[in-house]
Amino acid sequence: MITAASDVATDVLVGTLRRLVECESPSADHAAVARSADLVAALGEDLFGRAPERIVVDGVSHLRWCFGAHTRVLVLAHHDTVWPLGTLARLPFAVHEDTLRGPGCFDMKAGLAMALHAVAGLEERDGVTVLVTGDEEVGSPASRALIEDTVRGAHAALVLEASADGGALKLERKGVSLYEIVVHGLAAHAGLEPERGVNATVALAHAVLAVAALADPDRGTTVTPTVARSGATTNTVPALATFSVDVRARTVAEQERVDAAVRALAAEVPGARLEVRGGVNRPPLEAAASAALFQRAQHIAAGLGLEPLRGAAVGGASDGNFTAGAGVPTLDGLGAVGGGAHAEHEHVVVAELAPRTRLLRALIGDLAADQETP
Repeated sequence: MITAASDVATDVLVGTLRRLVECESPSADHAAVARSADLVAALGEDLFGRAPERIVVDGVSHLRWCFGAHTRVLVLAHHDTVWPLGTLARLPFAVHEDTLRGPGCFDMKAGLAMALHAVAGLEERDGVTVLVTGDEEVGSPASRALIEDTVRGAHAALVLEASADGGALKLERKGVSLYEIVVHGLAAHAGLEPERGVNATVALAHAVLAVAALADPDRGTTVTPTVARSGATTNTVPALATFSVDVRARTVAEQERVDAAVRALAAEVPGARLEVRGGVNRPPLEAAASAALFQRAQHIAAGLGLEPLRGAAVGGASDGNFTAGAGVPTLDGLGAVGGGAHAEHEHVVVAELAPRTRLLRALIGDLAADQETP
């Protein structure tokens, strides 16, 4: 067990974080992500004494350190950000009093710095795996299979996404389903013979209302029609229309209910046809997946003399959805305290970096030493 004496210097964490922030890594720029991977690999090699396994999938660079023959604890982070190249010139890395700023500092390069230093300080790393992916901000298309393969058989997954408001850990994340609904109609001249057409816009309107009605606020299920497009010219009965749908659900059962209902939709306009594309993107991180780990983290925090931990349920998704969906107990939001993810006011509370890293180190060590599931 790691004790409070196993401290982590704040200035060291800030120094690592500065290097990470100043290496810009927008998800869509694979060359920039590769440069960031070079830096993360070098930092990890210095701290761990070994180079990572570098895994490139569809041009995206991921890194993995496996300590021991079997993974008991997966420490999961990502090094890509939403900020385009050049943002650093406008929003440079800076520390003012107790606040640190810079693109990607909160989401989630602080969490990555914490993960590296937490694992580096362990007396025993056997059973610990560190996975750093490069495409989380765009939905993890190139890393999902890698995450699910790496976490298979693990006792726990610890996700270094930033905390919720006030430093709360993220105990629930809604699952995400994404759809594009295509409405097929028939074109005709809108002035001369509209009756010969099948109006895709009218069919779309019916479908949008039907989809929106699938929401269940009492269960926390949101079903939101978003981008819509229809028609080609103003004097033509539209033959084609599309709209996108964002679904967030707290449970697998709700996600499956909405999915079945969306696929069962029928066009209300005679002659029109609906085509449903997409589906479940990320399963939910349900409360049951995090409960035991949160209780364990609370006990460790108390032993370290830290403030009592708080938990929160959030609507946004992370790679923790995948680890929970794989049946592995998952605790998320272990990263930085601060705010402004994806926004101009993104920031990290410097004073919380070291205590959160001590907590993370102790939790990893405790889990790795335990041969039983948490």
